[in-house]
Amino acid sequence: MRSMIVAGIMSGTSVDGIDVAVTRIRASGIGYPKVSLLAHHAFPFSPALRRAILSAMNASSITTAELARLNWRLGVAYTEAVTEALRAHPVKLDLIGCHGQTLYHQAKIARYQARSFACTWQAGEAALIASAHGVPVVSNFRPADIAAGGQGAPLVPLLDFVCFRHPRRARVLQNIGGIANLTAIPPGLGPERLIAFDTGPGNMVIDALMNGLYGKQYDDGGAVAASGTILAPVLEGALRHAFFRKTPPRAAGREDFGREYAADFLRRCQQVSRRKQDVIATATALTAHSIASAYLRFAQPHLEPAPVDFIVSGGGARNLTLLGRLDDLLRPHRCKIMTSDAVGIPPEAKEAVAFALLAWQTWHALPGNLCAATGARRPAVLGQICHG
Repeated sequence: MRSMIVAGIMSGTSVDGIDVAVTRIRASGIGYPKVSLLAHHAFPFSPALRRAILSAMNASSITTAELARLNWRLGVAYTEAVTEALRAHPVKLDLIGCHGQTLYHQAKIARYQARSFACTWQAGEAALIASAHGVPVVSNFRPADIAAGGQGAPLVPLLDFVCFRHPRRARVLQNIGGIANLTAIPPGLGPERLIAFDTGPGNMVIDALMNGLYGKQYDDGGAVAASGTILAPVLEGALRHAFFRKTPPRAAGREDFGREYAADFLRRCQQVSRRKQDVIATATALTAHSIASAYLRFAQPHLEPAPVDFIVSGGGARNLTLLGRLDDLLRPHRCKIMTSDAVGIPPEAKEAVAFALLAWQTWHALPGNLCAATGARRPAVLGQICHG
């Protein structure tokens, strides 16, 4: 089977922009494909498009016309991002995988119109991308897992296993995007033995508070958090949130830690301190402590006594204060904290690479979900194919 050049497109719950990963993927003959990253390019959303996405996520009412236009506007943005990536790294694509922009994700079964189901929606018109670039586009990955009884997330664990498993060392892949998710891979074992789940908020609460308090999209390098003091009573109360009591498989979203949560978090902080930097320090500590707690409760027991490489990716990997807090919490438990740069994939690129791999799996009629991660009843071929 010949290798394929596959582009993966990702825009996550942080709503900061689009990542395009250009990859080469080929069957290896040992059950799992070989994935090589050729190039990665990041494209920030325009302020107007970012506002439109956040409005669609948070609005209690929005017109169907606005949703339809946003779906196509995202398709234009993804198309242009791939065009720019190929201008910088000219190759002939064989396939594109586009995650889309999650506007709503309900992992838990709920009642609606006399029926009960979970549901998800990722916007971004794939037909536009396929037509512009003349190659098939795989999109809409999450519904097939939900239809099979899963939570539709996390889907990155397949890449984690394919690219990062190790025969002697345990590997923990901690992605810190808007939501933070963890994949724990015991040494030398198959994908059915990995543990994967959402740990809770990643950058989502920090970013919302930075925007409201400082007018900035994020805490660059964690500098604001580093200048503040953690408000212990607020942190302790936040860690009692109902999500943290759930056992894996579990998935989180803006429905759990979005704008309303951030506003309540700010109110609680301001009852203790009026210093803005203390709010950011406490939100950063919430991300670190929720990650560490989830790891120690649900993953570490399956990895002992192997030494653990704790590999961080996503935008949170550039927050030095957050990484330092994680190191303080996990170093005593034999975890070596590093970013995914150390194992060959830039932190910002990993999820885009994952959706390139998932597109390759779908093109070859192979499942892309791992039941141990999502809770699905069976493996499922993910996504829908739009031919160019």
